[in-house]
Amino acid sequence: MRDDLELVKSAAMEAGAVAMRFFRRDPRVWWKEGNSPVSEADVAVDAFLKDALVGARPSYGWVSEEMERPEIREVEADRFFVVDPIDGTRAYLRGEDTWCVSIAVIERGRPVIGVIAAPALGEVFEVTADSPTRLNGAVCSVSRPGTSDRLRLAVPDAIRKRLDAAGGEPILAEKAVPSLAYRLALVASGRLDGTLIRPRANDWDIAAADLLIEKAGGLLCDRGGVPALYRSEGRRHGLLMAASHDAMARVRQLTRAIPD
Repeated sequence: MRDDLELVKSAAMEAGAVAMRFFRRDPRVWWKEGNSPVSEADVAVDAFLKDALVGARPSYGWVSEEMERPEIREVEADRFFVVDPIDGTRAYLRGEDTWCVSIAVIERGRPVIGVIAAPALGEVFEVTADSPTRLNGAVCSVSRPGTSDRLRLAVPDAIRKRLDAAGGEPILAEKAVPSLAYRLALVASGRLDGTLIRPRANDWDIAAADLLIEKAGGLLCDRGGVPALYRSEGRRHGLLMAASHDAMARVRQLTRAIPD
């Protein structure tokens, strides 16, 4: 596992350097699924990562946001990579710093390696199933707000409006973070108490951060409290939430205002 972590961490950092070569330099952009941008930087980073990771671990499967179709093998790989070459492409194209490279290794449906590199911010998060979450080499953990503390949450605007309209527990609404992977990393490092994730998040948006949060003392789960499972063909998820175990009951209560 240590060898895999070093491979993934090195690849993520080099991929970040590839992305930085296009950053704030007006890369070519086109659209997929009608309203989702993809840039030449996304494609370049994806190609680099596939060569670096699958080249080093040819027996591992590959799931990426930028692949045309899931690469399902006749015999499913025991392990597979789940990659978002640039999570937060819209922020990236606007020249904002809050985007990242997100890579996970999945085994038996759960992440065992997770790395998120945010090169414009100089941050690298890393974790394995048998080691703690680290940010730039230092162990970090989720926050543990007191029962009387207002929860610091970053949520999409549509969810925030529903929470406001429901009139439940007041929260401290932090600035929205366009990159879901990075927003979850903020939960893992204690800079947010939690977040709610609207339905249709993909595996590559959450897989690496899922393990970061788990090993930092928190949980990423559905409204029933069940952690996500990841498949080699990829999947979309329903409403999700992330927080420390201490705050999860309060975050879960908030989801009553949000329909499926």
